[in-house]
Amino acid sequence: MQPEDEAEFAAQMMGGPGPEDFANGAAALAAALVREAGALAQAAASLRSAVAVTPGDPMGGPLSDIRRQRLAMAAAGEAALKAALLLEAADLIAPGGNAAEPIIAARRAGASPALLVPPIRAAALSLATDDGAARIAAATIAEALAQALVA
Repeated sequence: MQPEDEAEFAAQMMGGPGPEDFANGAAALAAALVREAGALAQAAASLRSAVAVTPGDPMGGPLSDIRRQRLAMAAAGEAALKAALLLEAADLIAPGGNAAEPIIAARRAGASPALLVPPIRAAALSLATDDGAARIAAATIAEALAQALVA
């Protein structure tokens, strides 16, 4: 290896994530957000089915008390809303995405944009890659998105 090649190689290795790492990190983060949204959608569907009254059940099912039903329906609605907003945030991470989109969508739905910060951070921690530079880039993207959501 020539000395100038060694210097260029060292500069690339010590400079942090590059553009390709950010692209890989964004893709991994978007996939993790879709998985988080799927888990929330599944939880919402399970809660809704638990609230449903079983035909022929004289007791009205396990959640026959209206107060319990209201709590379960509210939790199902919130989980479904988070899932939809996370899917929108996953689209945002793609190149050319607009950081204001999930904020606008959350406000339009009557929710606080800060509601998305914990699942976004959780998605950044659960990446399905062993690429360290992509993980750093994904964490950077997630933190920038989280800061935009709470601002």
